[in-house]
Amino acid sequence: MPELPEMENYRRLLNPKIAGQTITQVEINRDKSINVNPTLFINTVANQQIVTVNRRGKHLLFHLDNGQVLLLHLMLGGWMYFGTEEDKPKRTIQVRLSFGNHHLYFIGLRLGYLHLYNEQDVQKELSFLGPEALEPQFTLQAFLHLLHNRRGKIKTKLLDQEFIAGIGNCYSDEICYHAGIKTQRSLEDIGAPEQTQLYHSMKHVLQNALKHGGYMENPFFQGDNLTGGYNNLCLVYDREGEKCKRCGSKIIKEKISSRKTFFCPNCQK
Repeated sequence: MPELPEMENYRRLLNPKIAGQTITQVEINRDKSINVNPTLFINTVANQQIVTVNRRGKHLLFHLDNGQVLLLHLMLGGWMYFGTEEDKPKRTIQVRLSFGNHHLYFIGLRLGYLHLYNEQDVQKELSFLGPEALEPQFTLQAFLHLLHNRRGKIKTKLLDQEFIAGIGNCYSDEICYHAGIKTQRSLEDIGAPEQTQLYHSMKHVLQNALKHGGYMENPFFQGDNLTGGYNNLCLVYDREGEKCKRCGSKIIKEKISSRKTFFCPNCQK
């Protein structure tokens, strides 16, 4: 599932391509991918200009000049492609937004969605989200305050979008590996030095993943050499049985609350 680095990478690539551009046509191939009547969706979105694309947690917000917002959550298996009919992927397209001869294709939205809201309602939809991990105002002191009197497994808490927005299965494992802390440990059992290290590891891992385009393996446009660059840089996630690049021990996979987690039994204490 795309997480903060993947969605922020999309946002950064999208704005230069579509901000200020007018949506010339809308195509809906799967009604369940949207939240209103398809005719209403098309009439509301078509011929509108994209003002900007923002991100909140794992969501993207496409702000239209009529005050409406398209809220995207790719969920498991969802991705996007920007290009022409000639170079589009040979995959089923759930939704297509056209900008003249170029199109933004939404693919794999079986669990994901592209919903239409006004500004007030979209803020209500996202009001449950916690702080943004990479925002400058999310300081070490803010993080330590957030941890105060919290309980539960570290992995579970990092996945909680009400706790911190944007971290998912992959980066929770990578953050804990970088911090040298097992994902199975409880928050109440880690002291101040480990809490501080967890914060710095979170910042480092997410920034590094974003720098390399996240781990999504599908390019966003023809000639895109950035997206997915972090896929081969993961140190524990999805590497069960492989050697730890730090100590040589075998990476182990276990489950925590039905979620798979990967860790090095030697490097993470």
